Amino acid sequence: MRKIEDAKETGMSGKPTIKLDAINKKILATVHLHADLSNQELAEQVGLSPSACFQRTKALKEAGYFFNSHTDMDLDRIVEHVLAYVEFTLESNSALHRKAFETVIEAIPEFMDCLRLSEGEYVSFTCCSNVQTLNELCDQLSSDEALGVKNIKTRMVMERTKWYLGYPLEKLRWLD
Repeated sequence: MRKIEDAKETGMSGKPTIKLDAINKKILATVHLHADLSNQELAEQVGLSPSACFQRTKALKEAGYFFNSHTDMDLDRIVEHVLAYVEFTLESNSALHRKAFETVIEAIPEFMDCLRLSEGEYVSFTCCSNVQTLNELCDQLSSDEALGVKNIKTRMVMERTKWYLGYPLEKLRWLD
């Protein structure tokens, strides 16, 4: 029987590439939605011994197939906050402007997620303590000439009708 270590190859990221067999897919899909499972519980769900499950999960994590685990919180019960999607349009779609903008956004924790769309456009999901703080952050970004922010559009979240609960892995086609 081949060891997990023997099955690894190095991908373009420099991290090992692991064959995603049925068990590895099941581990990823389970951990993705239930990160708080103990190794024993995960092993039972995917049909492995705890030792084999731990080795596979560790190898998948080291190879970068998943990055971290977190717990979703009911913010309405614990903190004052506002949620918003903020759309940014840059004056230029040059690599220099994009990199400058992305570096600054990365350093501001209130911008929890940021996606580059097209032609110098970004959308970010934000969580701030109040609207004033959100406005101050947007003003900070728009006043920094090195970033070249041409336009900012803020869309306040009025109600959480459905929340991100994980990727629909069971509906996606796995890569071979």
